[in-house]
Amino acid sequence: MTNTATFHAYFGYRDAPAALRWLEKAYGFETTMEIPDDKGGIMHAEMRYGGVAFTLFTDEAAYDRPVRKGDTVGHGMYVAFDTQDEVDAVYATATAAGAESVWTPELSEWGNYRCRVADPEGYEWTFGTHRPGLPAAW
Repeated sequence: MTNTATFHAYFGYRDAPAALRWLEKAYGFETTMEIPDDKGGIMHAEMRYGGVAFTLFTDEAAYDRPVRKGDTVGHGMYVAFDTQDEVDAVYATATAAGAESVWTPELSEWGNYRCRVADPEGYEWTFGTHRPGLPAAW
C-alpha cells in the first residue's frame, strides 16, 4: 500500500457564487475552478490555499445545517498555519469581512494557538498552528 491519498472536503452553499468571493476575501483562498450551473449558481468549484483544497457547489436541496450547541456545531474545517501571526491575520480579515467570532486567537491548554470563526452560511473554520497527524512538540 502506498501513502498517496489526499483528503478534501466539499460544501453546499446556498449562495455559492457569493461564498466563493467571500472565502477569497476573508480567508485568502484562491478559486482554481468555477463551473456555473444554468440557474446562476455553481455546479462545481474548487478553492485552494497552500496544501488546503476543497470543493463547493450551490445547495439547491436546502441541506440541514447543524445547530450550535455551546460554542460549536461539533464539526468544521481546520486549516494549519506555520505561525501565530498567520492565525491572527486570518482572524482579522475574516471578522472584518463579517465572519462570526467563535473563539478569538489564543493558545489552547494542549498547545495549539488557534481561533474559530463561522462564515456567513454558518460553516465553522478553525485556524491554528498545530498540524494534525504530525508528532506534537509540546
